[in-house]
Amino acid sequence: MTRTARAELRIAALAGLVACLVGAQPPAKAQDADLATPQSSVEVGIGVVSDDNLRSGRYSGLNEKGAYGLFGIDVKSRDEATGTWFKLRGSNLGLESRELRLDYERQGQWGYSLEFSQTPRHIPYIFNTTLTGIETGVQTEGGTAARDVQFSTRRDALGLGYSRQLGGGWSTTVSYRHEEKTGTRNWGHHSVRFLVDPIDYTTQQLEATVGYADKRLQLTGGYYGTDFSNALTNVVTPVGGGISPVALPPANQSHQLYLSGGYGFTPTTRGMFKLAFGRITQDQTFFTTPGAGVPLNNLDGSIDTTLMQLGVSSRPMPKLSLRANLRYEERDDRTPVFVYTTAGATATHNGRNEPRSFETTVGKVEASYMLPASFRLTGGAEHDIRKRNTSDVRSVSFRDETEETTLSAELRRSLSETLNGALAFVTSERTGSDWYINLRNNGTLGSNLIHPLHLADRDRNKVKLVLDWMPLEPLSIHFVGETAKDDYSGRTLGPREGEAQLVSLDAAYRFNDEWTATAWTSHTDTRAEQTSCVGSGATGAVGQTCPDTAANPLWEARLRNVGTAYGFGLRGKPTSLIEIEGELSLAKDRGEFVQFAAATAAPTIPEVNYKTTTLRLRGSYALNKVSGVRLQYVYDRIKTDDWYWTNFTYGDGTTVRLDPDEEVHFLGVGYYYRF
Repeated sequence: MTRTARAELRIAALAGLVACLVGAQPPAKAQDADLATPQSSVEVGIGVVSDDNLRSGRYSGLNEKGAYGLFGIDVKSRDEATGTWFKLRGSNLGLESRELRLDYERQGQWGYSLEFSQTPRHIPYIFNTTLTGIETGVQTEGGTAARDVQFSTRRDALGLGYSRQLGGGWSTTVSYRHEEKTGTRNWGHHSVRFLVDPIDYTTQQLEATVGYADKRLQLTGGYYGTDFSNALTNVVTPVGGGISPVALPPANQSHQLYLSGGYGFTPTTRGMFKLAFGRITQDQTFFTTPGAGVPLNNLDGSIDTTLMQLGVSSRPMPKLSLRANLRYEERDDRTPVFVYTTAGATATHNGRNEPRSFETTVGKVEASYMLPASFRLTGGAEHDIRKRNTSDVRSVSFRDETEETTLSAELRRSLSETLNGALAFVTSERTGSDWYINLRNNGTLGSNLIHPLHLADRDRNKVKLVLDWMPLEPLSIHFVGETAKDDYSGRTLGPREGEAQLVSLDAAYRFNDEWTATAWTSHTDTRAEQTSCVGSGATGAVGQTCPDTAANPLWEARLRNVGTAYGFGLRGKPTSLIEIEGELSLAKDRGEFVQFAAATAAPTIPEVNYKTTTLRLRGSYALNKVSGVRLQYVYDRIKTDDWYWTNFTYGDGTTVRLDPDEEVHFLGVGYYYRF
């Protein structure tokens, strides 16, 4: 049976199950007669795409030149005698990104749902390769003459849901989701040789909950489980260099039990909690015989997870509000450790697998007080403790614990009848335990120069200003300004400092009941500086500095990303029969990569620019009270000088490219009918 046939069979089976369940329900009391009469609609049309567009059409299904069917449906009906609703909603039904959902419910008593969706992803790069077998687990270099290939994936999902009120404050819900992801995507392996990842995944998710609620107590307990399987276990390359076979994602499962709730101690004080315990396993049989001394034929991976959270909020005085929260999370990796590969004496690994466990404890308190002159002051403190484990033999520095303390303050005020503002300041400091000494596999010193980004000592300060202004009744303006700075300390190499700024302005103007205009702009600027050393791994003195010689210089990297976006929109009704809407947006993004030896002038490294222009025009004309026509036009242009992939060549000769100036027009026309 084909995959399509299996999917159709599942749809039919689930639809039949829904019909049986719905038909078995007892009658219910009629709902209020003053509910509005539901309105349904259906729309059909055709759309034309002018050119192939691998980027702007990546997820929409409108990625190829040609005509597409446009179909949408929204059906609603209610049984007046029982108050039972039937709803059927579908969008993009003629496209690869279609969604369809059916709901059958009796408000306040029970409900069923059945849904189906597809999500495409088209990779925007074009590969020229001699690789064959790209959709299988056996791929051969030089198996054919070089030709262009493109890759894409599609995710098909079926979902079934059920909910019911049991009486006495009790309720239950059950949901099931079956998801299949198929297709191909670019990959690679040892020696930067080209491979293709043949995707054939199946994921199942099941969640069941029971809830209880009364005036003071609310509880929700349940189970959540997942099952992932892969039809292929590895890729073999009988011809070509590099490692063969190469493993693909293995099957795995997860199970979790949880309980959460809240309790109102008084009208002004409420407590919240959450408990969750889970297990993740991965025990798929190895596709090849493991090395000598390994007693298992599978990883026997097992991770236990624990989550505990407590919170309380209170308003002891009319002007004072308090909140406190404590969260503890543990990931206990119980996977057995064995030697799987043979490591050399000077290697920075010992051939063993490395289970990763961690503990995170976060405590937070916050207070808000109304001051005179309409000022509101809010202050908070947060303390974050993280503990981790690592292997005895490492390639970079490591500490097993970090602590970060964050303090925040915000002052908010209505500055006038037309202006509101808030100014916030956040400061944090991260430190930690002593650093371990890196050793090679034979016990000699390794490199101890680098402090990884997520472990390094760091001071962070951030300021944010927000203003809302209505100088005129039809005009509203929203402004946000934010700046942040990071300073790192520690060893010679690694992150040194970082900065980020954001400015955004949004405005809306209502000319009258028929016409509204909007405009917006934003600017972001993010910078980071770090240092590295060409030969840092060849020396090993603890706490040393980089030799900074001609043969082994100190290198600096100054990275920057600048983004600017702006746009304008207009919406209105020129006549009672016509509605129009238009939106023009432009965005520019620039990446800068400056790298140089500290003792020399900075070399010229090309920056990367992306420019996106989008124009959307929509209009509708009512033929009568229940039907009409719609017209839509979209113009998309993406222009780039991205050199990352342009003319990139893999070790086996495969090349990759992308269209540097992608321009596409879309025109759609449709007819709608309401009933």
